[in-house]
Amino acid sequence: MHRQTFALLAALLVTAPAVAQQIPSPEVSHFILDNGLELVVIPDRRAPVVTHMVWYRTGAADDPAGQSGVAHFLEHLMFKGTAKYPGGTLEGMVNELGGETNAFTTADVTVYFQTVPPDALADMMDIEADRMRNLVLAPEVIDAERAVILDERRQRVEAQPGSILAEQVTATLYQNHPYRIPVIGWAHEIETLSREDALTFYDRYYAPNNALVIVAGDVDAEEVKKMAEATYGKLARGPDLPPRQRPQEPPAASSRIVTLEDARVSLPSFARNWVVPSYRQAKDGEAEALDVLSAILSDGPQSRLYQALVVKAGIAAQVGASYGGMAFDTGTFTLFGTPRPGTTLDDLEKAVFAEVDNLINGDISEAELDRAKTRYIRSTIFARDDQAAMAQTYGVWLTTDRSIEDVALWSDHIRAVTAKDVKAVAVKYLRPSIAVTGYLLPPAEETKP
Repeated sequence: MHRQTFALLAALLVTAPAVAQQIPSPEVSHFILDNGLELVVIPDRRAPVVTHMVWYRTGAADDPAGQSGVAHFLEHLMFKGTAKYPGGTLEGMVNELGGETNAFTTADVTVYFQTVPPDALADMMDIEADRMRNLVLAPEVIDAERAVILDERRQRVEAQPGSILAEQVTATLYQNHPYRIPVIGWAHEIETLSREDALTFYDRYYAPNNALVIVAGDVDAEEVKKMAEATYGKLARGPDLPPRQRPQEPPAASSRIVTLEDARVSLPSFARNWVVPSYRQAKDGEAEALDVLSAILSDGPQSRLYQALVVKAGIAAQVGASYGGMAFDTGTFTLFGTPRPGTTLDDLEKAVFAEVDNLINGDISEAELDRAKTRYIRSTIFARDDQAAMAQTYGVWLTTDRSIEDVALWSDHIRAVTAKDVKAVAVKYLRPSIAVTGYLLPPAEETKP
């Protein structure tokens, strides 16, 4: 079972806000059970299907020092079952129904989900509630699951030059914050993770008052609440956790370069990265302005970078920008590109930053701004047909200290962004003097002049 869903996470971080305008907030119900569990219900009656997600407010950035990967390790071990529902019961039940079950770990959260017919929802809730507090870990499963994770790391990181470089760039970009440590963990620390490490993490963070349950689909909110009270509501409240106060980043004082040469690389590429505020941390309007900046630069075939460097100059095979603003702590902004044969990486990199300078020093017309904002808001319009996307949207926002109302107002805040706002965040945050740039290259002897 593929549980470290990096592609799903990437899609979530990029598209989650844009789904907001598609969900009528008055239909969304929000409850807090007596034991502190948070419940959100999003009715969607277009198909007889329901998505059930359990979000724990803990992830890889909460791994204890020297135990990198333990949050992800526990995610795997959660499928080993309980006395009431032994390992394989959940998967077997969901497969029999023709549904889907999976999980993923990020730096900030660990999430378990099922998509099933509505009449199976009560069973899903009972299984998730049971393993929230009653996980059984036989000693013999530990070594086998640790080996699975090490193999996953070999396949997803060590076998892919781009992933190796991304890991090293992140470790350089963050000097103090635990975001610098891979979600899956460092291999030498994964090798030492024990049953006791996993259970200590489980006992600390897996409790109803540290969980958010989201149900989206063909359901009635009050009926879902009754199911939740009959399952999750029976669990005792866990100890109150202190606020999540992780070590924060010092002000960046230098630029840094990370270079990886690898024989498996055929085309060179670069990615220049900055630590920037997330939606949770940003001053009013700055996160939205960073989103619009990214949209102007690279959202769609009419965006500046695509038009200038792919269509007109013909020097880029790939080029773009991205703002990762949905983290609990700091976000990132990235500019990246791969040149077409015949163009050097240096020339493409200079051309990308010339476009950024043009944006800062030139005009952003109201027409261009409006097109970018509208295109960005509409770019995920079809996500409204995906229950999981709706559930993920609310999960990300509510686990980063924001509200259902914030989700509903997001598109209005995007529309309020001005050209001046966009230029201001570009000047403030995209300074070459504090960037971390990663270069992925073929071996030097294979690089053509």
